[in-house]
Amino acid sequence: MTTSSFAAGAYASMQGMGTSALLKKPASVGGLDGAGAGLPDFSSLVSKALDSTAQSARQADTQVGKVAAGRSDVVDVVTAVAESEAAIETLVAVRDRVIAAYEEIMRMPV
Repeated sequence: MTTSSFAAGAYASMQGMGTSALLKKPASVGGLDGAGAGLPDFSSLVSKALDSTAQSARQADTQVGKVAAGRSDVVDVVTAVAESEAAIETLVAVRDRVIAAYEEIMRMPV
């Protein structure tokens, strides 16, 4: 059910979460490698992703309630649910990559 428009929406929502800051090379500040350079930390990026996904799910629930009350169109519900599905799929994919990276780090010899 995922189409190019859903993927484009997911990528656009990820841009709003500060992923472009991840691609920048952190500046070395006072001997620290990027610490305190004003870049968001990993936990804040994950928190924003979770909040965005939860907000998308709340919007889908709101649209379902509006259709049930006869105040909205079914197309709006389908769009909201598709956006929520794309956000959840993106979040799950990121989670899987983080877990795989952690497992790879744990396999490294010390």
